[in-house]
Amino acid sequence: MQIINTIQDIQNQIFELKKQGKKIGFAPTMGALHEGHVSLIRHSRRENDVTVCSIFVNPTQFNDPKDFAKYPITLEGDMQQLIAAKCDILFLPSVAEMYPKGFKNASALDFGFLADTLEGEWRPGHFAGMAQIVEKLLRAVTPDRLYMGQKDYQQAMICSDLIRQTKLRTKLVLCPIKREKDGLAMSSRNVRLDKKSRAKAVEISKLLRSVKASIRRQSTVDSQRIADVEHRAFDRLTSLPEFKVEYVAIRNAKTLKPVKTVSQTTPLVALVAAWIGGVRLIDNMLL
Repeated sequence: MQIINTIQDIQNQIFELKKQGKKIGFAPTMGALHEGHVSLIRHSRRENDVTVCSIFVNPTQFNDPKDFAKYPITLEGDMQQLIAAKCDILFLPSVAEMYPKGFKNASALDFGFLADTLEGEWRPGHFAGMAQIVEKLLRAVTPDRLYMGQKDYQQAMICSDLIRQTKLRTKLVLCPIKREKDGLAMSSRNVRLDKKSRAKAVEISKLLRSVKASIRRQSTVDSQRIADVEHRAFDRLTSLPEFKVEYVAIRNAKTLKPVKTVSQTTPLVALVAAWIGGVRLIDNMLL
């Protein structure tokens, strides 16, 4: 696996590969890799000639400095996982490399409602910082395909809109959520859960499965019934004292807007964000 630390060097390398007709797949990460990340590498390898992974803990997408300080750094283990998964290139830039002029966001991109709802309400500034670094990484790597996990569903939707707005020649590939055996969505934050909180955290995925079953049991689904299921799910999770719930929402899976009208072809997604044991977890499920 080749390790590249500068934008100029990664651009030069990708330019040479593309001259040879190679297709490039790219999975951006913040490290602390787990099987979910590795599945992105495997997916990319099946569809491309060269797979690039980046590891960069981006300061601008942490609205809470304490969260940034606590983010796990496991570079040596990450590199071993990437080597085992046969990743071709690791792009490993420094903060100074990615932000040579400081953290001010010069991007004129506006994601509107997509960035203001759900995560946007609870983590102000998060998506501006995320989109800022993703655009920088995409312009550095210029991949044919960008691989992201469904667990960060709203983030992926914003990245799709970013690609549309910037007219970058990259296709977003959304990969399924990888879960632990008990159903908990894999996350770099899971390692911060104590034993008791880790055991209880599975209630989030249980809740999502229950929401999905409730929707599918309905012979007809209208906006009122969706609202009823949503409210019951919120009440169920908030009734568990271990959790501090930020949101439980059922939204249109293409727009993330609240569901006002429903047809048989309306795509739905249920999304959850909650704190347990001092750790913020998110999860979602297509309905």
